Amino acid sequence: MLKKPLIGLTLDLEYTKTYSVFPWYAIRKNYCSSITEYGGIPIPLIYDNKAINEILSIIDGIIITGGAFDIDPNYFKQKKKYESVITKEERTKFELNICERALKKDMPLLGICGGEQLLNVMYGGSLIQDIQMDSKTLINHEQPNPRNETSHKVEIVDKTKLYKIIKQTTINVNSAHHQAVKTIGNGLTVNALATDGIIEGIEDKNKSFCLGVQWHPEFLIEKSDVKLFKSFLLASKKYKKSKI
Repeated sequence: MLKKPLIGLTLDLEYTKTYSVFPWYAIRKNYCSSITEYGGIPIPLIYDNKAINEILSIIDGIIITGGAFDIDPNYFKQKKKYESVITKEERTKFELNICERALKKDMPLLGICGGEQLLNVMYGGSLIQDIQMDSKTLINHEQPNPRNETSHKVEIVDKTKLYKIIKQTTINVNSAHHQAVKTIGNGLTVNALATDGIIEGIEDKNKSFCLGVQWHPEFLIEKSDVKLFKSFLLASKKYKKSKI
């Protein structure tokens, strides 16, 4: 039997003809390498809603990855859709379905960037559709510098699971998002905030590991990123053992 935990990774689905003239799945390499670095095996998850139960019987943890798209505002009861909002219904539907069932099993779940936003919507929360249009922030949350560099600070909320993992009150993060959590979902707790007040992290304290962060820790830029991935992989290993 495999000792390493199998970590499901959600994929992007593209119809552009840059890689193939036919639709193609995609994922950035460092989502996978950050898992293998700390003892896991990445398992790409295609959009098969009928096979979700079978998928969850195999994997030991799940990461909802980010992507260059947004969740349809209808999911959080906003009728107006900003022009800057780009949706991918197939992806959102699959991610909501698999997350809901994974959390019923108390499977470790980490939402990254858009994955954090999806987690909040799944719990009944809402989103800021466009930070630059809806807030007076001085922080550019779509940083101009490379994504493998940090661009602003985030304050970690005391007595949260994220604080227990990172053990720092302030960290530096990268930033690649134009949306953010607005109203927090039922049962969730804010665990990180940017200095402009934008919510940068959420968690469900009633789950063994259910965290969402707005930055991209898979780049493993800071020690805090490493700690987060190590903690997620450890939780996934424990989940794997519990199934035996």
